Amino acid sequence: MSQPPRVDYQTDPSRYRHWKLKFEGPVATLVADFDENGGLVPGYKLKLNSYDLGVDIELNDAINRIRFEHPEVRTVVVTSAKDKVFCSGANIFMLGVSSHAWKVNFCKFTNETRNGLEDSSAHSGLKFLAAVNGACAGGGYELALACDEIILVDDRSSAVSLPEVPLLGVLPGTGGLTRVTDKRKVRHDLADIFCTTTEGVRGQRAKDWRLVDDIAKPAQFAARVQERALELAQRSDRPAQARGVALTPLNRTIEPDALRYGHVQVQIDRSKRTATFTVRAPQAPVEADIAAIEAAGAAWYPLALARELEDAILSMRTNELDIGTWLIKTEGDVAAVQAMDAVLQAQRGHWLVRETIGLLRRTFSRLDVSSRSLFALIEPGSCFAGSLLELALACDRSYMLALPDEPARAPKIAVGELNFGAYPMVTGQSRLQRRFYDEQPALDAVRAQIGQPLDADAAFALGLVTSNPDDIDWADETRIAIEERVAMSPDALTGMEANLRFNGPENMFTRVFGRLTAWQNWIFQRPNAVGEKGALKVYGKGDKAAFDWNRV
Repeated sequence: MSQPPRVDYQTDPSRYRHWKLKFEGPVATLVADFDENGGLVPGYKLKLNSYDLGVDIELNDAINRIRFEHPEVRTVVVTSAKDKVFCSGANIFMLGVSSHAWKVNFCKFTNETRNGLEDSSAHSGLKFLAAVNGACAGGGYELALACDEIILVDDRSSAVSLPEVPLLGVLPGTGGLTRVTDKRKVRHDLADIFCTTTEGVRGQRAKDWRLVDDIAKPAQFAARVQERALELAQRSDRPAQARGVALTPLNRTIEPDALRYGHVQVQIDRSKRTATFTVRAPQAPVEADIAAIEAAGAAWYPLALARELEDAILSMRTNELDIGTWLIKTEGDVAAVQAMDAVLQAQRGHWLVRETIGLLRRTFSRLDVSSRSLFALIEPGSCFAGSLLELALACDRSYMLALPDEPARAPKIAVGELNFGAYPMVTGQSRLQRRFYDEQPALDAVRAQIGQPLDADAAFALGLVTSNPDDIDWADETRIAIEERVAMSPDALTGMEANLRFNGPENMFTRVFGRLTAWQNWIFQRPNAVGEKGALKVYGKGDKAAFDWNRV
């Protein structure tokens, strides 16, 4: 499969082909009923609830709608409408005909979506229960693993499995392996058997091995799922009586070389292989009291910004593979961004503000794991302050123009309270902690400047920017840096950037993305997986895979 037509990450329930949403008080049920003829591109059928990127785009949208449009929901039950099948995982024929880049980006997005379930459970009180009512394999089991708990029907046939190694010659999506060990604490020898057995594990053994939390006979399954869903809901503090906010369509224009939104713009320079992301500060005071925030709804600036930026990142990541360097800019008033942050800080206990901060957190994290070089350019008229400073802190380098003879025109940055933990990376650290390796003197020096406008020299002295050229050197220094970066091997840069960006403590999420970047990326290119007789290529054709037995 060559790169398919432009992928659009925006959808809504009226256009779903694969998921059904049901709401009953504090419980939402997300039902997998994948349309086998509804693949994102032609060439394969989504049989047995197998999925492709289009299925996960709908899943991501559905979870966001539960977050924002249904605050009364405290537990999400994920189950299937298919008889004897929960989800058989990523569609193998789709993987077999996909380009390498497509496979890796697909795995990355599915992992981000599943990580988002755990993020909402940890930060927003939204709990997830997998009601596995049939065969559950590969990426289907990874979806179940991302839930807080798993209940498996004990019908003598339904099993959970991660069969990628014996069947396809690849890894269990990297998230599967990681969650089995790090999250469910399955003993490593049992995990070894589990991940090399095609038929999977069922019933009491699945529970004994910690692969599921509970089992129930078919006659008691629905009642047990409902009972446990209500018990999980008791752990949540999401409001029972609040009114949700409709996620209306984005204000977006797609042009051949640009994406334009209300607050975000992306301009592509194909000759230079760069894209410039420009984020605009609020143009009017951000609504500050809860009634006004709720009335603004999806148009409330922080929420609109998060949705637009997320869409821009995903669109560029999928649709513009050869645009390898992203230049990050901001425009507007530093004070306006600081005022917005003051609202977020003051009202962060309210469910809608909490969910908005969560969407911003997950969106900034999408930048961290994008295999693109990120350079921040801090120029006159910039507003890298507080929440928007996270954009610069996420970059590989930041260049800030020094104008000592024109202090009124010189760009300023400002650190805010939210930079110290509201938007942690997948390592659990703030980007400031990552930047300074948690060294307290450096962090204390930055914290002492909270709220203060810092010019290039002050920001450089604190270690907040990479370089502070003056107006004589600015054009040449930034041009040369960008041209050098664009000329380097994208493969080497992807590996280097990922290693440098995630230099902090390891945890389950860093291992998911680290293994995806390194191991899965490598395995997906090996002949044993994708060669003419590779396991992924011959699956379903009646041929046996031919392996190169050399251990590499």
